[in-house]
Amino acid sequence: MSTIPVPTDSRIVLIDVTRPVADTLAASGLRHGALLVYVPHTTAAVTINENADPTVCRDIIMALDRLVPGSLPFAHSEGNSDAHVKATLVGSSVLVPVADDRLALGTWQGIFFCEFDGPRQRRLIVQPLPAPGE
Repeated sequence: MSTIPVPTDSRIVLIDVTRPVADTLAASGLRHGALLVYVPHTTAAVTINENADPTVCRDIIMALDRLVPGSLPFAHSEGNSDAHVKATLVGSSVLVPVADDRLALGTWQGIFFCEFDGPRQRRLIVQPLPAPGE
């Protein structure tokens, strides 16, 4: 298991973490199987989506803000209930296939850390999962 630090600099931001995850894969020696990428935070998430056009991230943030506005009458008193709900909708982990020492992502896919309550010092946990017999 490895940990990747992810510092964030704004309240809501999607950060492409594909390269550090790929570097972690290379250091692990895993040839075939999968990588579990997990976010151990209740107001952050991880997802796989397009990494070729930065407007996709802006669109995701805009849509999540419209689905879960911070102005709803939340009971949680810390002022970050919208971040908890957004993190729940996006999810705390992704499972990425690994084939021949490489992340088996699609042509336009990248792995994104999703910050919904920053800025903060965050982290990702990456767990290699070898294929049977690997």
